[in-house]
Amino acid sequence: MEKVALILLGLAALCHCEIHFKEEFADDTWEQRWVYSTNKGSDAGKFKLTAGKFYADKIKDQGIKTSQDAKFYQLSTKIEKPFSNKGKSLVLQYTVKHEQGIDCGGGYIKLFPADIDPATMNGDTPYNVMFGPDICGPGTKKVHVIFNYKGKNLLTKKDIRCKDDELTHLYTLILNSDNTYEVQIDGSKVESGKLEDDWDFLAPKTIKDPEATKPSDWDDRAKIDDPDDKKPEDWDNEPELIPDPEAKKPEDWDDEEDGDWEPAMINNPKHKGEWKAKQIDNPAYKGEWVHPEIPNPEYVEDANLYLYESTGAVGFEIWQVKAGTIFDNILVTDNIEEAKAHAKETFEVTKEGEKKMKDEADEKERKEEEEREKKRKEEEKDKKDDDKDDKEEEPEEEEEEEEKEEPAAAKDEL
Repeated sequence: MEKVALILLGLAALCHCEIHFKEEFADDTWEQRWVYSTNKGSDAGKFKLTAGKFYADKIKDQGIKTSQDAKFYQLSTKIEKPFSNKGKSLVLQYTVKHEQGIDCGGGYIKLFPADIDPATMNGDTPYNVMFGPDICGPGTKKVHVIFNYKGKNLLTKKDIRCKDDELTHLYTLILNSDNTYEVQIDGSKVESGKLEDDWDFLAPKTIKDPEATKPSDWDDRAKIDDPDDKKPEDWDNEPELIPDPEAKKPEDWDDEEDGDWEPAMINNPKHKGEWKAKQIDNPAYKGEWVHPEIPNPEYVEDANLYLYESTGAVGFEIWQVKAGTIFDNILVTDNIEEAKAHAKETFEVTKEGEKKMKDEADEKERKEEEEREKKRKEEEKDKKDDDKDDKEEEPEEEEEEEEKEEPAAAKDEL
């Protein structure tokens, strides 16, 4: 009986997780939960519910899609029960599908404090976390991981590449209470580490000692001129430039009008250039001088870099040149296993059927293109054959005309 109790306690501990927010955009009721910001006025775009061109299930795979080119998209919703992630992990996960073959635009999501006003939310609205892909041309294809710390938005020092194809991809951010993090794409780790190392949360632990200076007798020259090496006496005998021996005075050159003729100058192949002594190892070399460091008096350790006392809203605040991105399967929880289970029920099912449908569509398009190309070549060949026949008929017509003209001429002679 005691063993059974321990097992139950263990299972209870394992299952003690909380889903703070989940949105799968199953039907049109999403519009009752989400609020558009009025900040951008006529420059604001609208989302529409759709599974897109490729999917596994037309209903289950529905998400919200950016529908208007060159627009801002500002949409958010409150979390029913605002939460603190104190002493727990914070997991943010969602799917993104750039079905339009995005050229320039954001695909990231934000977690906001509970006091956000969705109707006025904008680019300056304070947020806790910003996470997800951002693409603009071939030069920008990255995953943003931005944390707000004491009023400043801190960008990661790491270059995390995002996906840029037309299929659905799963983005997962894990923020742990030991001040570590992990970023996953499609369930696989692409980056991880310590918050303090990969963001400028804190001042550096050490700084260069302002009192220290490089000693005046410190020799950091690895090589020096060989004092025994002497410049040859004939080194400078040859000038750098000489008259071109193949140059000839033009026959029409007039010394009185044109002045004295001088041949063009060319590089002298015998010129040796600037003389430099041979280099030898410097016996007094001490190595590169390293500026000594001291503890930074401004460094203050913080065990709560990960902590957000109030998270109460989820939203999108993006700009897209070419619309067509579909967002879906948003999950905010404190347990990565819960996120994995949700991904298995949604993303893992979607990606298989979606890929199959797209491959079939691509194959159909390829065959249709082959048929179009075949037809084009046949029409081109037929046109060439017709042009050739027309050219062959022209001499026969001319001969017939000449035959008609000959009797008429004979008749005139009579």
